[in-house]
Amino acid sequence: QVQLVESGGGLVQAGGSLRLSCAASGRGFSSYTMGWFRQAPGKEREFVAAVSWSAGITYYADSVKGRFTISRDNAKKTVYLQMNSLKPEDTAVYYCAAKDDRFRYYGYWGQGTRVTVSS
Repeated sequence: QVQLVESGGGLVQAGGSLRLSCAASGRGFSSYTMGWFRQAPGKEREFVAAVSWSAGITYYADSVKGRFTISRDNAKKTVYLQMNSLKPEDTAVYYCAAKDDRFRYYGYWGQGTRVTVSS
């Protein structure tokens, strides 16, 4: 079982930066793929980025590639999402998620942190 708590959201102007953090507790963090997802008002939740358990492989949605960076610190049981050059369309609730690689889907989710980008 893994519990996830996101932080770092807030209000920022377009072009600005934010860093989201996701602190994990429980067993198994270092062996899980960690991901960030977001859900904008009136839209479905979408994938943003993911990092493998060893941090050797990262994945990004095309919409954030080159602007966002995902990283993890297994010793601190924390995953980060550095968001630069933010755009109003990045406004959403951002969720951290964990996936046991034995399974296909992310099985653990945080409560979300809200990011608002003003134009």
